[in-house]
Order: sequence, then C-alpha cells, then structure tokens
Amino acid sequence: MTRRDLQETMAPMVTAKQSLDDFLAQERTALVSDCTACGKCVEVCPVTPFTAIQSGDEPGVMAGVLGLLRDGTPLQGAAQEWSSQCNGCGLCIPVCPEAINPRRMLMLVNTVEAEQDSPTPQLFRKMSRAIRIMAAMQLAPPEFDKLLRNPRAHPADVVFYTGCNPIRTPHLLFNAMAILDALEVDYEVVGGPGACCGIIQSKWEGDQASAERVVDGTISRFAGFQPKEVLSWCPSCVLHLGETLSGFRQASFEFDHVTNYLVARAQGLADRFVQPVNKRVLLHTHDGMDKVGRNVAAMLSSIPGLTRVDTVSEPGYTCGGSGADRSPGLKQAARAKTLARAEADDVDVLVSLYHGCHGQLSGLEAKGNFQVLNWTDLLVQALGQQPHDDISKRYRMQDDWDMVLDEGEIYLKANGIDMDRDWLKNLLPEIFAQTEFKGGLEAFASSRKNTGVVG
Repeated sequence: MTRRDLQETMAPMVTAKQSLDDFLAQERTALVSDCTACGKCVEVCPVTPFTAIQSGDEPGVMAGVLGLLRDGTPLQGAAQEWSSQCNGCGLCIPVCPEAINPRRMLMLVNTVEAEQDSPTPQLFRKMSRAIRIMAAMQLAPPEFDKLLRNPRAHPADVVFYTGCNPIRTPHLLFNAMAILDALEVDYEVVGGPGACCGIIQSKWEGDQASAERVVDGTISRFAGFQPKEVLSWCPSCVLHLGETLSGFRQASFEFDHVTNYLVARAQGLADRFVQPVNKRVLLHTHDGMDKVGRNVAAMLSSIPGLTRVDTVSEPGYTCGGSGADRSPGLKQAARAKTLARAEADDVDVLVSLYHGCHGQLSGLEAKGNFQVLNWTDLLVQALGQQPHDDISKRYRMQDDWDMVLDEGEIYLKANGIDMDRDWLKNLLPEIFAQTEFKGGLEAFASSRKNTGVVG
C-alpha cells in the first residue's frame, strides 16, 4: 500500500512502545527531510484562491510550514493563513513529486500549533457534553444506552465504530445498523466519547499524552471483541487513525470505512431490496476520501425506482469544523452551487453523505423545494423497512427553540437528564451549531454545578 492509498483505508499499524510525542516527532522529521518546498501542493489547493497567496509565493509558504515542523517556528502570514484553512480534501496528494502526503503534513502542523497555543483547550469536555445532550434529546433510553454505553467485550466478527460526533445525528447510525442486520452481519457497536479516536486531544487540544491514552484505550477496546474488521462511520476517525497515526500501533483487525464494507457486498444488499424508491436524487459528496462518495453512488444505483440525476462534490473531506468549514469562503461558494442544483425541477431529494453534512443540510428542507435524506434512509427504505426517525432534522427545521424543547425535554427526562429549561434554551443555538470547535460553549467547560443540571 502506498502513502497515497492511506486516504482510502487504514494500513495495519506497527507495534511500537514509543510515546505518541516521539512518534509525531519522528514523522515530522521524516517529512521535513523529504519535502523540497516546491509548493506544488499550494498551487493545486482549492483553498489558495481564497487567501492572499500570489503566484510565486508557494515555495515560501511551504518554507514556513517546514520551519514549524522542524523547530517550532510559529507560522506567520501566508503560511499561517493557508495551513489554517486546510479542509483535508487531499487534492494535493497526487501532485507531490516526492510522494509525500501534504494533508498528513498539515495535520501534523495542527498538532504542533495546538501544543503551542490551543484556542480550544477544553474542546473534548465541551463536545462530550454537547453530544450527550443532543443524543438524549432524540433517543429512547435503550437506544441512548446502545450508543453511549460501550458493551463488555465478547467475540464478534465486526465492530461498528460510530465515533463521537455522529451520535449527534443518531438516526444515521441506527439506519446503518439496520443495513448490517439485513446482511446478517455479526457485529457489536462501539463509540461515543468513551471510545474516541484521539483526534480532539491531539489535533485540537495539543495534549499528546492524553491522546496516546485515548488511542491505546480505543484500540484495546476494539481488540477485546476479536473482530476481523472495525467499520468506522466517521471520516475523521478514518483519517486520524488510518493516515495521521499510520504506523503508531499494530492491530489484529482491518480498519475501514463502513461504505467499503457495504459496497463489497453490494449484490447481496441489492438482492434484499424489495421496495422501489421512486425518487430523483442529487448526491452530495466531498473531494476528500472520494471513494466513499463513489461507494454511496454505486449502492444508490442498485435501488429500484431511484434515479440519481447528478452528484455535487463539495471541498474538503466532510462538512464541519475539521473539514470544509475551515475555509469559509470556499465553502460558501461551493454550497451556493449545491443548493442551486438542488432547487432544480429534476431533483426531489438532496442526499447527504456524513453526519456533519446531514446536520448542515437537513434544516434547509424547511426553506427549499427539496427533501433532505441521508443515503442510509434510502437503503433502509429499499429494504422495505422504516428508516429511524430523524428527530435531529425535525429540530433543525424548527425556528422556535421552545418547540424543540417541548419534545426534547420528554426524551431528556426519560434518559435521566433534568436540566433547567431556560438555561438549556439559551445554549441550544450553540449546541446545534457546534460552536465548541470555535472556542464557544464555555458553559460546558465549567464545573458540574454550572451545567444546568437540576437535582
């Protein structure tokens, strides 16, 4: 497997007793040695036109990046502006004449900058609390427990790894489980903040000691099930464990995105489709990890009655704070094109790719002439089943937080969470917008006595 292949799947990790700090230092040294600062990655980067970088500046930008990786010299000017907007699209990878992965290089840049001065030092704490509240507002207690309380280890052929943030849109995960059930897969579910991939601690908080404990703990949790494969829903987990940390630890199982597993069994899945889905759909995908988009397109093409009229690919590897949102100007331009295409007369449904995409797109259904569904909704329909209730979309389509809480409080209390209504109402806009990734949600960084919990 070449370095470039790592963007598609996770290579086996190498046994090593070294610390994560030492591993990252070793990787930075290798990249500094290999990179010639030719600037070709900057030239092809879709973010570059949205910066002040001029033609001819590219080698200087990379010289700044290498300075940070070499001896910690803080990024300034064009180098800082460019690296901070990296959305993980990976279009730089095939053009590097040295076969370096520039996306991985910039992920390592992120870790160094976070170590120097993280603007989100309590991100994991804030994120974990936000995820718990959002899930508790949408799920009955048994479903809440399935996603937030990891089971005891027992032999299973497959581990379905939800990651952390996908639990904000839990209906996608339960749809995916329905598909695995239809294929009669022997699997167990692992995920939530208790089984994080470590990207928050490493890339955002700059705490490599904590990140190492988290990574080792999660890999050990996977191994406890003795699986042949671990299937990740979250693209950030795939990139972090499979690309940024490639070579850090060894595993006895294959680690891959769930769509690769499903598309390899596409015929068996298609044989189980019993319900036509007479919809004309526009598929939303991303430039980064584009194989996932191709996988979804292939599965949609086998659904009886369904017509995929077009595909719109947006920059980055996903929507959200780790992906497309890092370059707001580029994101805005791409999103305008997506919505214009979705409004066309030949489109009934805009199909989302990941949880972050669905969270951003689903609320637009209230204002558009199209429905927003995830690809898992359509596969479950084709299987003759009812997709899991998309309560997240229902909330996002509301323009009244009191109406959201009228339903949400019922679920919260059923899950044993009793919060001051006014306090939570004031925080809901931040929770749904995931402002913790921009330094917001300060209320969740404080002690328990200030978290609005009653009793």
